[in-house]
Amino acid sequence: MPVDVKPVIYQLVVRYFGNINPTNRRDGTREVNGCGRFADINPAALRAIRELGATHVWLTGVLRQATLTNHSALGIPPDHPDVVKGLAGSFYAVKDCFDVCPDYAENPADRLAEFDALLGRVHDAGLKALIDFIPNHVARGYRSVVRPDLDFGAGDDTTKFFHPQNHFFYVVDPPGQPLRLEKPEAWCPPGVTFDGGYPAEDGSPGRPAKATGNNVATASPGVFDWYETVKLNYGWDFVAKAGHYAPRPRTWDVMDAVLAHWQALGVDGFRCDFAHYVPPEAWAFLVDRARERDPAAYFMAEAYPWAGSGDPITDRRQLTDAGFDAVYDDDSYNRLKEVYQGSGGQDDYARSAAAASAAARRRVVRYLENHDERRVASPVTRDEGPAECGFGSPAAGYQLAPLQLLSHPGPVLVLNGQESGEPGAGHEGYGGEDGRTTLFDYWCMPEHAKWVTGHRYDGGQLSADVLALRRFYAALLELCQDPAVRADGYWGLKYWNRPDRFADCPDALYTFARFADGGGRLLLVVTNFNVEAATEGRVRVPDELAAVAGLRPEVTVRLRLDEGGTRDVAVVQVSRDALATEGFAVRVPGQRSYVYEIS
Repeated sequence: MPVDVKPVIYQLVVRYFGNINPTNRRDGTREVNGCGRFADINPAALRAIRELGATHVWLTGVLRQATLTNHSALGIPPDHPDVVKGLAGSFYAVKDCFDVCPDYAENPADRLAEFDALLGRVHDAGLKALIDFIPNHVARGYRSVVRPDLDFGAGDDTTKFFHPQNHFFYVVDPPGQPLRLEKPEAWCPPGVTFDGGYPAEDGSPGRPAKATGNNVATASPGVFDWYETVKLNYGWDFVAKAGHYAPRPRTWDVMDAVLAHWQALGVDGFRCDFAHYVPPEAWAFLVDRARERDPAAYFMAEAYPWAGSGDPITDRRQLTDAGFDAVYDDDSYNRLKEVYQGSGGQDDYARSAAAASAAARRRVVRYLENHDERRVASPVTRDEGPAECGFGSPAAGYQLAPLQLLSHPGPVLVLNGQESGEPGAGHEGYGGEDGRTTLFDYWCMPEHAKWVTGHRYDGGQLSADVLALRRFYAALLELCQDPAVRADGYWGLKYWNRPDRFADCPDALYTFARFADGGGRLLLVVTNFNVEAATEGRVRVPDELAAVAGLRPEVTVRLRLDEGGTRDVAVVQVSRDALATEGFAVRVPGQRSYVYEIS
């Protein structure tokens, strides 16, 4: 059965969403490069996001992170430079789980009130508000100014690596080891010195080194480790691979208080960072408690579970069983990357897209971009893994976005700037030249800023090509709410529409169908995997699919979406029998996807 709404989650990174300062100097300070503000996310911006097709806004990076920016007037001095990544600091090295970043406030002393006002604007626009919940780790210098009574580490037995009631893991074998850090070679901001030490973890009594957020239990983490973070303890000993949950670990209750704090302000849900590192028993407790306060509280997990990992969660179902609404689907995304790299094929992607049951497909989040991944427009690379490959140009979205966003009834995720073809270019500082928009530095998205245009959000400076891309994304996200897309019916057709079965169906064409059982119609997505040239051929619908979809003996094929956006053009009238045997003709330009309705 169709769901009422397919969640379309717009990831809005507050630090750079409203920043229109074009300087973009490497390692630029907030004063030099500028910074987005809560106030920038005004009614015009939110109206435009709603018109784009979003149902939820994920306000990314709002929690107060460790930073080298000085907020001493607020009682928040800059952090020790050895344990901060970037001048601005990583969104995911949180210094206070109960606070928001003062960079984003017009009056930093009133930052929580300004954030509360932003939540009001989000709701007034008819959108739901999500924020980050980062349960696995905090900044090394964690210190709450909002709830100091709930500071992590207070009352810990610092002589033990693991104790179920400790908040942290302590590197104490042998005792007395100071934290020693390597200076990242590529990050050399002017005026910032590194000595490789951190006084709060100098190995003296009560100040041992702590394990990092990525499970490195050493006093000398490497430059590619999450050395700026420390891992939180939920009663799961990640070395012994064993859980100890009775009595309830203290960390569970502190994190429940964190969720309650933001729910009381009006936050509707949470994107949960690296959720597979937290035991499912803790998640069941936290989600249940949140839903006691708000039955509609939305939980989306960033998680990469795999069998044999030794992590507390090794299967996506453990998260959905614990109450999560949705979990990232990195597999289908990576299979597309491999197609572009030449290390995988369409059949690999087809198997990934169809792998889950109908119920499971409702709980996967599919995407082409998020803040961890390379921008669509960043270059294709062939000598590294999928994580370090882009898709080569903004135009790849015309081909790939319909594949990812229409293939399931579950949520979809769009990163701010994706709809403007943001390239992720430039060496920002700690973020480097990596095809992403930085998590660590003050920066402006140059293509996105042309849409912002003085915070009018009218696209007045965008090129014709980018305006066309935005129109396409709006049409595609509107199509996400089609009853056939919101229903469970999925039928991969690469096995059927292929040249070894039908000589007039070139291999470059990739097809699948979405439908409601017995609904009398279906949507057929036809993709051309030839990047360089148009592909012509005939595509067919097997009679078994036509029967399940409830197609009548005579049907009309209409073009619903092409690179120009929404279409409603009759292509052909055909019998259901002929649809299976002869099909209908298509001509799809290079690196494009078309969507047809058959009803």
